[in-house]
Amino acid sequence: MTLSFNDYITAFNQASNLSAIAGIGRGIEREALRILPEGKLSEKAHYTELGAALTHGQITTDYSETLLEFITPVSHSAEQTIAQLQDIQKFTYANIKSELLWPMSMPCFVNDEAQIPLAQYGSSNIGRMKTVYRQGLKNRYGSMMQVIAGIHFNFSFSTKFWQVQQALHQDDSPLEDFISERYFSILRNYKRYCWLIPYLYGSSPALCHSFLQGDDHNIPFKKLPNGALYLEYATSLRMSDLGYTSSEQSSLRICYNNLDDYVDGVQKAISLKSKKFADIGVKVNGQYQQLNTNVLQIENELYAPIRPKQVIKSGEKPSQALRERGVEYIEVRALDVNPFVDTGISLEQIHFLDTFLTYCAFVDNKELDCDAQQHHENNMTEVVMRGRDPELLLCDVVSKGQVNKKSISQWGNELFDDMGKVASLLDSAYKTECYTKSVERERAKINDSRLTPSAQLLTIMLEGRQSISTYSLNKAVQYRQQASVRDYQFYSEQFFIDEALKSHQEQAHIEANDKLSFDDFLTDYFK
Repeated sequence: MTLSFNDYITAFNQASNLSAIAGIGRGIEREALRILPEGKLSEKAHYTELGAALTHGQITTDYSETLLEFITPVSHSAEQTIAQLQDIQKFTYANIKSELLWPMSMPCFVNDEAQIPLAQYGSSNIGRMKTVYRQGLKNRYGSMMQVIAGIHFNFSFSTKFWQVQQALHQDDSPLEDFISERYFSILRNYKRYCWLIPYLYGSSPALCHSFLQGDDHNIPFKKLPNGALYLEYATSLRMSDLGYTSSEQSSLRICYNNLDDYVDGVQKAISLKSKKFADIGVKVNGQYQQLNTNVLQIENELYAPIRPKQVIKSGEKPSQALRERGVEYIEVRALDVNPFVDTGISLEQIHFLDTFLTYCAFVDNKELDCDAQQHHENNMTEVVMRGRDPELLLCDVVSKGQVNKKSISQWGNELFDDMGKVASLLDSAYKTECYTKSVERERAKINDSRLTPSAQLLTIMLEGRQSISTYSLNKAVQYRQQASVRDYQFYSEQFFIDEALKSHQEQAHIEANDKLSFDDFLTDYFK
């Protein structure tokens, strides 16, 4: 049974269903480079006091020893999520000596990308595999791309929410199957409207000249007096071809129409050979250069602005978990680090993302064909490179073969008309006014691009004659000082001390219980 957007609004506004909308679960993964007080990249190893990166639940590393990743657990309070992230950062600041956390997505000055240290996870097979995977990323894409930081926003609806939706649809399939089907509907809508995210939150219109490391490019950058490069209308260079993308993956057609097709596509990509990557070799002179020569070494290498997710059990691959137990939550990956707040993501952003993703759950849609998906990807490319260009027109695929050209203002206001209704619904469910205010705040950016963070940053650099490095370093110092005087809000210092000790013990246990050689371990893993 197909329901209209207004059918959903009416149904969830009923007193018996309103509470179902208030069970949203959220988690944040925030990446941040450790830098020295003078603004250069730290080359020091992961600090022992922070725990073992392999096994710590809240503090780990991403590509590099110096690229930290902070992880909050699932919470049903947006305020609590922000507090948890601030606590994690407070403990981190206290244990990285005088170092700072770079508050931008695009990296600080890096003299030589060869100096960027790969993340190390100990001597266990799984730890070595994680490092070899990163060696493969280095050989495939270079280290500069890999130290770009971002925010991953994990989002889920309550079981009660899905039960209400299933009843509305008069659907009698197993609930797990219905939930996966509806999450994939959200994914398709997200891909259609994803251009909104870099427009509203893109914070990387410029980059340090060292990022290019002398590589050739065809991008018509302008140059600031201090040497930084920028594009006049760019929103998120992090999401551009310069950033976290892979040309080898451009030929992949991962399908978002249903769970089985998606998993099949991902698993096919894992086994698809790449001639380009084969030239690197796997084990060269006794040293692993990558895990394999496939387009994807492992599933995590798939670059996508959003992913369906299921909590993984020990030894399980992500696609296995999805196939076995369906979609549990979705991971939004198109967010730049917000340099205007210490956590890299604000409470107001969370409120808007809640609204946006709920809107995506209330818009029924048809399956995506390749042409429609390409239009969506082209829209994303256009917005990250010139989203504030007043001449820009995007392609809205309204039906097969019918594409309407729309300005950001026109399309954005159409979306915000409906998102305002969703915000009112969420305000009623949570007994607040935050959601309506967040939508009003973001709508203002749609009608005045000067209010976007990308425009504000360029104004600071162009009119304030402040370099991106100076601005970022001042923010980094400010955020460290704020953390030092702020009390713990959710966790405690002792909690993190205990977690660090436990993580070291868990890593030692894993290392002591390896039975296979590393070669045999990899063979078994990819069997």
